[in-house]
Amino acid sequence: MTARQQWIVVGVVVLAVGAGLYVATRTFGSDLFPVAPGTKAPEFQAGTMVAGGPKTKNITDYRGQVVLLNLWATWCGPCKQEMPSIQALHDSLGPQGLRVVALSVDDPGFEKAIRDFVAEHKLTFEILHEGSGKIERDYQTSGIPETFVIGKDGVIRKRVIGAAEWNSPTNLTLMRGLLAEDAP
Repeated sequence: MTARQQWIVVGVVVLAVGAGLYVATRTFGSDLFPVAPGTKAPEFQAGTMVAGGPKTKNITDYRGQVVLLNLWATWCGPCKQEMPSIQALHDSLGPQGLRVVALSVDDPGFEKAIRDFVAEHKLTFEILHEGSGKIERDYQTSGIPETFVIGKDGVIRKRVIGAAEWNSPTNLTLMRGLLAEDAP
């Protein structure tokens, strides 16, 4: 075999391996790169629910801050159950810098229902809406509510599937510890 033929074989092997890796990451990406504590929070884009029309927010808007990112929906019973504890956590630690972001995954067109839910439950933390299902895929959720605690460095520190008592002593200790960390 000549040197040229050897390089052709090497080139074909490299292309085949590259194509295989590309297909594997597209097919098995969520299995290869799970969203879990210790990994960077995935990017997202969602609209705010403020008067005067929505503005787009994304995860980079919260860099350098401790964030409790809660994915929820107006029709979700467990979401309704945990909202008072999220509000209590926000009341306790919001003034110290905790950013509570509740991101509704209701379908498009449910903006009025979201606003009614917020008013009914007297929620004062930030409410976002993303109804395409993209954030659920990107964050690999298994249902809602699902909550991600993100440190100042953008790394997920805790993931909770289902409703939780966010103003419990354990969660308050976790949040206070994260708030005390230096920003990167």
